[in-house]
Amino acid sequence: MAKESYIIPDGVRRIRADKALALAFPDHSRTALQRAFDAGLVTLRGAAIKRDQGVTGGDELAFDFPTMKPAELRAVDIPLEVVFEDKHLLVVNKPAGMVVHPGAATGEDTLVHALLAHCAGSLSGIGGVERPGIVHRLDRETTGIIIVAKNDKTHRGLAAQFSDRSLHKEYLSLVAGTPSLLSGSIKKAIGRNQQHRHKMTVIDDEDEKHRGKDAHTDWQVVEKFGDIAALVRCTIHTGRTHQIRVHLKSLGHVLFGDEVYGWKPDRRLPKQPERVMLHAEHLVVVHPITRKSLDLRAPLPADFLAQLAQLRKVAATGAKSAARIAAAAKPRRKTKAPDFHVHESRK
Repeated sequence: MAKESYIIPDGVRRIRADKALALAFPDHSRTALQRAFDAGLVTLRGAAIKRDQGVTGGDELAFDFPTMKPAELRAVDIPLEVVFEDKHLLVVNKPAGMVVHPGAATGEDTLVHALLAHCAGSLSGIGGVERPGIVHRLDRETTGIIIVAKNDKTHRGLAAQFSDRSLHKEYLSLVAGTPSLLSGSIKKAIGRNQQHRHKMTVIDDEDEKHRGKDAHTDWQVVEKFGDIAALVRCTIHTGRTHQIRVHLKSLGHVLFGDEVYGWKPDRRLPKQPERVMLHAEHLVVVHPITRKSLDLRAPLPADFLAQLAQLRKVAATGAKSAARIAAAAKPRRKTKAPDFHVHESRK
């Protein structure tokens, strides 16, 4: 890309250099501009400047972008369940156990490795070498919809919708116990657990609100399984780490299989869950290029369906047993003794 320049409009008293360029060049991602600053490629009067340096009307900024290094990750031919695909984006149903992007403890089995093979080099570079095309993420054990950008313009359009919360996201979860209400809304800030840094927690203390970020989850019971469990649909309006797991725990209902947040095996279940029972089932988003609404749904995976089938069977058996016990305990109705026939004496 050729070197570009920008003159701050007259009348501007003071503005951060990174903000000035972001406003003037909306087609350039903020991440790309930050890389330019970090590489010393943004200059004022011939000298490199930092992102937060103030500039005023009449100042001329010159900038260039660092050369993108080719991804060193190897493309691996891992089968993907494709929900939707065109030349701009890809939507997949992520399986349980698959990590979205590589890290220190991952192998060559991440979603990014699979995407490099499936998309054959057509992925947005905004996420950097390790996260090409990745706009959002799901935890390792969470299944469901992941949307991937194939170019930077699509990436920016999708990222904006995640940022301004204009898209619609629904998850299905299995929780221990059954809520007393059929639906509700949770608006509780979420922050890092101070005792266990790998966990998140609800921040209730007003004095500690600065530790948390606002989080909003609407929930609705879809199906109850006696007093054992419930299938709950969650609509999230924010995207905090472990948001659904933490919010539902705050109601007293831990997700099935979520040992991090207190799940304990239930002896009534022949088959215990082997992971957190959470599935990103429904996503509605506006296509950044065509501007059409995409209503995307990912079918439940086999292990989730197996848990549902098991719970229905166990709950039905429990209901029959309870009915028999209730019938046996019910006092029997006393029958009236027949009247004795009185013979009149004959005279």
